[in-house]
Amino acid sequence: MSAYYKCFASLVSIGLISLSLAACTSNQGPLKNGDIRLEAGASTTFKPIEITWWNFPNYQPLDGEVGKFEKQLAAAFSKKHPDIKVRIEMLTFEGGPQKLNVAIASNMAPDVIYDSPGRIIDWGKKKLLAPLNDMISNEVKVDISEALWKQSKVGDNIYMYPINTTPFMMAVNKTVFERIGAVDLLPLQRPDRTWTFAEYEKALKAVRDKAPDVIPSGFYAKSTAGDQGTRAYIANLGLSRFLSEDYSKVAINTEQAGHALDWIVKGTKEKLVVTGAASLAATDANDLFLQGKLAFSINYSAVLRAQNAPLKKVPFEDVLLPYPTADGSKPKLEPYLGGMAVFDNGNPEKIAASKKFIDFIANDPEYGKKSLIQTGGISARNSVVGLYNDAEYKYAETARQFVTDPPTIADGYGEIRALWFHELQRALTLEATGKASLDSFAAKADAAIKKAKAQADK
Repeated sequence: MSAYYKCFASLVSIGLISLSLAACTSNQGPLKNGDIRLEAGASTTFKPIEITWWNFPNYQPLDGEVGKFEKQLAAAFSKKHPDIKVRIEMLTFEGGPQKLNVAIASNMAPDVIYDSPGRIIDWGKKKLLAPLNDMISNEVKVDISEALWKQSKVGDNIYMYPINTTPFMMAVNKTVFERIGAVDLLPLQRPDRTWTFAEYEKALKAVRDKAPDVIPSGFYAKSTAGDQGTRAYIANLGLSRFLSEDYSKVAINTEQAGHALDWIVKGTKEKLVVTGAASLAATDANDLFLQGKLAFSINYSAVLRAQNAPLKKVPFEDVLLPYPTADGSKPKLEPYLGGMAVFDNGNPEKIAASKKFIDFIANDPEYGKKSLIQTGGISARNSVVGLYNDAEYKYAETARQFVTDPPTIADGYGEIRALWFHELQRALTLEATGKASLDSFAAKADAAIKKAKAQADK
């Protein structure tokens, strides 16, 4: 009896004729979106597969319940792929990182994670993740900007599938400017809303002189949270990068960036900048903005705007703005990026199933769009636009043209951001000039980068 006849007869006996054709033939056609080829060694025998998905609160609560939307996603996916079940575990931003560290150290990492580049790329460098190159079609590859791919890869290996993004920028309380009759001082009539430092300073002085109950602008340096706001603010005012393009050294310690930091200190004395910034955290500055007591927030985004809407203590209109630059040139905006990764737990079937789940969340005609909207972000794909009927979201899509590569995937990033805030505090408390603080930061951060790179290369 032939091997094929034995296989066919055996499966007929248990009523699985349709599966016999799949089990006894090969599936080596061209890769398409949604078709994830099994890893080498994966069994083609039908059996239910369960994958675990750990997720931070990347989705806004549905009907007030954290994790409810995740359950809907998993159920919809399993309906299309009944041979794969998804077990969800929600993480908190406070305890989640430590829980992940313990799970990884115990060889009990989840199969799938939705997170940001900082952690994902670090795991990729440590060879903890499965490369996703085989599930990225050329159509997707060219539709996502190089700045976002740069945050998703280690060398040539793609370890994070980019899904949702939004540029970090500033926000202004437009209602304050309407009240003092100075809306014309804001660059809102320009399609790209770019503006100069001189224009920005003029707007700050108008608030100081005509709205004494409102602090013109915010700043903070108490802790590492919100570091993207402080570094982008100074980098744009100083027309510089934060790190070099190859992440090998600090680039922000320029004369002009030093002057920008000195201006923040000077602005405190002139009542253009909040007092006591050295002892304020990012959340403190955000709270002042939500109370209507701060005209400009230096750390904002379309996502944060949506999250803040129900938290406002007084009604006002918050509008997105890019950081001003000394000469009105195009600003450099760091992006928030969220995406999914697969831990390599040594099971080819689970790796393949996890990739199918990621493809569903990223590309399903119905749930791909629902998923993006529930994050509050915009798509990582340039061709996907118009998700929201909101002027500020439309502007956020326009502002993607200013996105640059952030330092979050640099070797030693955790130490870099701690050193950054320490030097900001020194400048704010007049222990050193802006340039001296930036030079001190550069020397220490360069050493941290070199040390971390050497460890990673071992």
